[in-house]
Amino acid sequence: KDRGRGTGLGLATIFGTVKQAGGAIDVYSEQGQGTTFKIYLPGVEGPADSLVQDKPDLEMPGGNETILIVEDEANVRELASTILKRLGYKVFAASNGGEAFLLVEKQKDPIDLLMTDVVMPGMNGRELAERLIQIQPRMRVLFTSGYTENVIIHHGIVEENLAFISKPYTMQTLAHKIREVLNQGKN
Repeated sequence: KDRGRGTGLGLATIFGTVKQAGGAIDVYSEQGQGTTFKIYLPGVEGPADSLVQDKPDLEMPGGNETILIVEDEANVRELASTILKRLGYKVFAASNGGEAFLLVEKQKDPIDLLMTDVVMPGMNGRELAERLIQIQPRMRVLFTSGYTENVIIHHGIVEENLAFISKPYTMQTLAHKIREVLNQGKN
C-alpha cells in the first residue's frame, strides 16, 4: 500500500489468529531485501479430528430500518451497503466520522443502527458512536473490525458486551447480526 493508505489490519488479524491458537510469529526485515514472517503453531499429537461441516444457513433476514454504515475501506463499505439495501434496509454510507456527522444532521428520520468500523483514520468507531448517540439516542450500534474480537476487547477499544462482527463476514452472517442487534430489547 502507498504511504498513508489503508489501516494495515491484515497483519493484526494474522497476529490475533496465531496468538489465539497458542502460536508465535517471528519477523525478519532488511531494507531493500524484504521481510520474512515465520509462523509457529503448537504441535498436535494423535490423529486429527474429522471435520463435520454444518449446512450453510442461506436464510438472510431483512428489514426496513435505517442503517448508517461508516467504513473507510470503499470496497467493504459498498459491499455492505449493497447487501443491506437488497435486504430492504434504507442505507446511508460514510467513509469517516465527519461524513457520518453530516449525514446524521441532514437526516430527518431516526437512524436505527450505526454499523461502524472500529479502527479508522481520525476519529475511531467508538468515539463516533458515543458522539452520534447524543444526537440519535435510540440508535443501536454494531462495531466491525478486521482485528479479532479478542484483540479489540483486550486493547479496550470495544467492551465485551457491545455488538461486534469480525471482518471479513459473509452476507448471511451480516444479515443475521444486523437483525439480532436491531431486535435487542424488542418483545
